[in-house]
Amino acid sequence: MASSKAHHATGWAAGIIAAALTSKATGVDYIACALALLGGVVGATAPDWLEVAWWTRKRKLWVTHRTVTHWGIGWAALAALSWHLLGRHPAVPFAFGFACGGIMHLLADWPNPLGVPWIAARHSLRLWTSGHCDLIVVGAAWVAALYVVDGVWFHHEYGRMLLHALHA
Repeated sequence: MASSKAHHATGWAAGIIAAALTSKATGVDYIACALALLGGVVGATAPDWLEVAWWTRKRKLWVTHRTVTHWGIGWAALAALSWHLLGRHPAVPFAFGFACGGIMHLLADWPNPLGVPWIAARHSLRLWTSGHCDLIVVGAAWVAALYVVDGVWFHHEYGRMLLHALHA
């Protein structure tokens, strides 16, 4: 499991990815993009806080950690459905961002030995234990965000400039 701070940092990256993709799907609708960004930030911590029984005083978990709230197919289905519905209802960009944030959460938890249940059983990359190497997870999320933003908004112009500079 990545740390709480890592999930928050990757959530901003997921929100930016969601906003860029939303702008591509809906045109430059600033409110939709802002909702997608907000959804990404909130969704990146959702798999953990959705496990908490907030309706009780003790706030214990109502499901086992990294089970149904960390299920990859559920988050992917929400992303696909909300992507399909973008532009049809004002709340959909938030749902799309929320799904992007949830998927980013799962990607951040995947290297941990506990893993995440992508399809049925849990799968782990077994790269490091909880809270270690958060900088790698956050850095990878932001590289992905920059790549998507460069592609969607700048048609990979900055990526080409970077490659040109590296080869010079």
